[in-house]
Amino acid sequence: MADEYNQFRDLFFEEAAEHIETMEGALLRLEGHADDPELLHRIFRGAHSIKGGSGMLGFGDLGRFTHLLESLLDRMRAGTVVVTPELIDLLLRATDALKALLAAAKADLPVSITTEQVLLELEQLRDAHAPGTGPRPRLASRTSSSVVRYQVRFLPGADLFRQGIDPLLLLRNLGALGEVVTVQADLSRLPALEQMDPERCYLTWTVQLRTEKTPDEINEVFAFVLDSSEVTITALDRVEVLEVEAPVADGVDRGPRLADPQVSPVSPSSAGVGLQSRAESQEISSLRVSTEKIDKLINLVGELVITQSKLTQSVRHISAETMEQLQATVAVLERHTRELQEHVLAVRMLPIGNMFSRFPRLVRDLSASLKKEVTLHLGGEETELDKGMLERLVDPLTHLIRNALDHGLETPDERRNAGKEEQGVIRVQAAHQGGKVIVEVSDDGRGLPTERIREKGIALGLIAATDALSTEQIHALIFQPGFSTTTTVTDVSGRGVGLDVVKRNVDAINGSVSVASLPGRGTRFLLKLPLTLAILDGLSLRVGEHTYLLPLINILESIQPRPEQVKTVLGQGEVLIVRGEVVPLLRLHRLFDIPTQTTDPSQGLAVIVEHDGRMVALLVDELLDQQQVVIKSLEANFRKIEGIAGATILGDGRVALILDVGGLVMLARGSESRLVA
Repeated sequence: MADEYNQFRDLFFEEAAEHIETMEGALLRLEGHADDPELLHRIFRGAHSIKGGSGMLGFGDLGRFTHLLESLLDRMRAGTVVVTPELIDLLLRATDALKALLAAAKADLPVSITTEQVLLELEQLRDAHAPGTGPRPRLASRTSSSVVRYQVRFLPGADLFRQGIDPLLLLRNLGALGEVVTVQADLSRLPALEQMDPERCYLTWTVQLRTEKTPDEINEVFAFVLDSSEVTITALDRVEVLEVEAPVADGVDRGPRLADPQVSPVSPSSAGVGLQSRAESQEISSLRVSTEKIDKLINLVGELVITQSKLTQSVRHISAETMEQLQATVAVLERHTRELQEHVLAVRMLPIGNMFSRFPRLVRDLSASLKKEVTLHLGGEETELDKGMLERLVDPLTHLIRNALDHGLETPDERRNAGKEEQGVIRVQAAHQGGKVIVEVSDDGRGLPTERIREKGIALGLIAATDALSTEQIHALIFQPGFSTTTTVTDVSGRGVGLDVVKRNVDAINGSVSVASLPGRGTRFLLKLPLTLAILDGLSLRVGEHTYLLPLINILESIQPRPEQVKTVLGQGEVLIVRGEVVPLLRLHRLFDIPTQTTDPSQGLAVIVEHDGRMVALLVDELLDQQQVVIKSLEANFRKIEGIAGATILGDGRVALILDVGGLVMLARGSESRLVA
């Protein structure tokens, strides 16, 4: 029972977080579409669902807060409270308070002062718009100060225990609404001991309750069990009888009625909300599966890929008689393995819009604090990316947007003086491109201060005053640790921590980030990312007697250098002249201290890769094969190795290291003396 309760509790927190995210998105849309009733209904349903679950689990503070929020939202739906920017601000702070209350309930901590302040503001606003003496809903016709004695009969569904629900907890929550006069348990449905099913609920409870609450509010205690249980509410101090009834599971004896046959349903418009949300969720064919289970499945598929690769290797040594038939069988296995792998990986894929949905709130709040007018355009929300990738992209993209707001976009006066629209624009777009996901964050602001970046780079010793650098190379300096041209420290940015972290986080998921900017026109950051961290499309290559894997996402081309293309530049080591461009040349055998017979670059091959928007050439002995491999972490069993992203098992059973282009460049910079032959 405890395990089922914990599972139900965890599910509540997970669903509550989703409800808050939906509420927040609807509130932001409501600001520009105040006449859209569906947005208000969506927000109300979210608050209603959280209230029902919190009441059932005994989270009193959360239940009271959502009840108050729901009351205010109900008056907004009725038109007695008008939607204003100030009201949207308050409701957004209320969603923040809900997040804090959820965290407090999860960790069993007290409510914060900020949450209490928001609660007080909601109460003041609700009381300021309290209904007058006009007609009211039938069930709420009494005044809030009147105390009514109710008889509440609760007939649980037979599968209540299997749902992880404790009926005694529901009764305790009922008692929290007022004074419990009597509680009676009806044992008439109990079978003989030998026929009793311990997972089946046989009892019925009848409670006499004195309370100021309305029948609707009493009914909310049972919101999550209405689809499988029967609740009858009778006002004993009056003749009127009130009832909420939902279908009871087949085979369950409903027992005798304790209420008069003249009944009417309790506020179907509100009581049906919980049922409606459940019905809506059932329309989508989906299943909640833990990430741990999915990861195990992906690992097993990875082992299948390795086995299939080994079989392909073995086929090469089979006699000619059976070769043709065996190759056909292997081809079928390879096709099925690839299809299985793609479908399993798709399980972890989520629309990037799940992450984009948090950015409108960020832009709204920051633009208000910075006194800037900003429009946010989102595109490509349907682009899918691995769940783990999405989680690790949140911080980099958040910082890029904050950076664009604080440094990129001008104030309305500055934009007007520059002949621009007063309202700045930030665009965040995603798309699939050549087996990669491209995420672009751009603004139409002032652009990067190229000369100030160059001066700062010289002051920090990153470049020399005599270095002839392109604009792109100068702009790339902003990704260096601690680099900042801002002299003013604000709450938003300017502390010298940020873009280097963005680059490090993107590099960690085998991606790359580059920047382009035009003075007075704006700045664009481009992130190139693999679809997943589990499987890698790579090119196997040989250096000496060792085999390495290079991610295809980094590769531009490969060439065999001519002697005249290889030059040595003082202080920079060897370079390769490719179509007039100077490309740094890294000899892998020197970086890894590997003996090789290929010491003359013209006898080897140069693989041109892209790093930080620049080209780098890797000198190798031989290119072997393009293949798809399963990435295995080295850090879990060994330690972090500069220039190595991980390892994989090849088809012949050998272990190959996967190269990290960014790490190789860092390794080469620390070993320049070894680069000059």
